[in-house]
Amino acid sequence: MTSVHSSIPPQIHPAIHHFSCTMCGKCCHNLRLPLDTEEALQWLRSGGKVQVLCEAIPWPAEPDAANGLAAYKHERSVAAMSGELPVRVVITFVAAFEGACPHLRADMKCGAYETRPRVCRIYPAEVNPFVPLMPQGKACPPEAWSTSMPRMMVDGALTDAQTVTLVRRSRQAGIEDMGRKALICQHLGIFVGALANEGFAVHSPPATVLEDALAVVNGMAIDATQMQQEWIFLTNRSPTLAALQAAGALAIRPGDGLPDTIEYLAFHGDE
Repeated sequence: MTSVHSSIPPQIHPAIHHFSCTMCGKCCHNLRLPLDTEEALQWLRSGGKVQVLCEAIPWPAEPDAANGLAAYKHERSVAAMSGELPVRVVITFVAAFEGACPHLRADMKCGAYETRPRVCRIYPAEVNPFVPLMPQGKACPPEAWSTSMPRMMVDGALTDAQTVTLVRRSRQAGIEDMGRKALICQHLGIFVGALANEGFAVHSPPATVLEDALAVVNGMAIDATQMQQEWIFLTNRSPTLAALQAAGALAIRPGDGLPDTIEYLAFHGDE
């Protein structure tokens, strides 16, 4: 079972990354773009679709204070219970679309450039400091990473001050939003999450309902130290189901009578 104490394997990556956008438009197709709560409200008001992705981390005890990864996850999650198992729930709002982004123009330029989500402004840089930049994992073509392009990163540090500021703000928004996201989930009856690193429970509440909830909490400072409702794990893997239930958690499989507003986005095949 995945836990917060999992280690990150060492990564080998070059000291210098060069990059410049080639306007190929590949990064603007078939996406679930992470949004903060203010961006989610704007996306809905512009006619877009917003989903709520939920995952949960078994958290039976607080890790060592020196565990930087655990501290990072702790700040961006909310404490809850799943049966007898303490967990931390990570809630992500995403702009969801199939095919081209609704704002992508025929010339591959963004039709909402000045108001585009922060994650679009940051890409292809990483927001999570524990995830190294790996060009082969990005949608951008090889020529975008040519050494003839400007330097984007040197020894793990971004060279563009504006991108640095955007990444810092994105990380801070991830902390500030957790109370608002927790309150919205509680209000909308969202309490199913996937086991972290195995997938996401994808919730698609009616747009008008989610928009109204976001409008209420937008800008509010909400301290969510503990979510009131119990959370249920969703998994497509029998070993995971058995391990969670053995740990005293509430766990089900995708076919166990879920409403149509919930789907399971699995990282692994059924087991």
